[in-house]
Amino acid sequence: MDNAQPAGNYYDKYGTKNPIARALMAGFLNSFDGLLAQCGEAKTALEVGCGEGELSIRVAKRGIRVSGFDISPEIVDEARRRSAAAGVSLSLRSDSIFNLRRDRDRADLIVCCEVMEHVDDPESAVDRLYEVCGHRLITSVPREPIWRMMNLMRGKYIRNLGNTPGHVQHWTTRGFMKLIGRRFKVIEVRTPLPWTMALCEPRT
Repeated sequence: MDNAQPAGNYYDKYGTKNPIARALMAGFLNSFDGLLAQCGEAKTALEVGCGEGELSIRVAKRGIRVSGFDISPEIVDEARRRSAAAGVSLSLRSDSIFNLRRDRDRADLIVCCEVMEHVDDPESAVDRLYEVCGHRLITSVPREPIWRMMNLMRGKYIRNLGNTPGHVQHWTTRGFMKLIGRRFKVIEVRTPLPWTMALCEPRT
């Protein structure tokens, strides 16, 4: 693929036992829930890069009909297991962000968290998100250089200067807002350490 989407390392940040990582994830999820609470009019949602399905499950528990996909069939299987255990119904498949189609995938709410650092062509990826976003987008990326600095502080990925495997883009908050702003109006930005997260609406 010309704009290939590299798979990342699927570290289960939602299920970690590390107390520091758990505290960081609590901040991430609190920010996500706060932005999600502003999308009360959404009836349908699509999660792009659903991972283990934890965010999709949170959205579905609000009574929103959720579909989603991830590039890894194995991680999609794990998302199916977790959604079944949580008692929620999700429509999941293995796919790429670059295969999004308006006629099939359009939804009121698009969730695209921890994806844009993995894509070789982020501008085209944002274009695809715009095509399928009916009303709101919630998106997030690791905040650089803080992300890599924190990896180095915990002794991870030293040879790659703290870069997580699979990360081919590195976003400051300002740089990410510039990227998203090509197609979306940013409504609110949150910065739970060490991420940038935004609630957006499509530009008309």
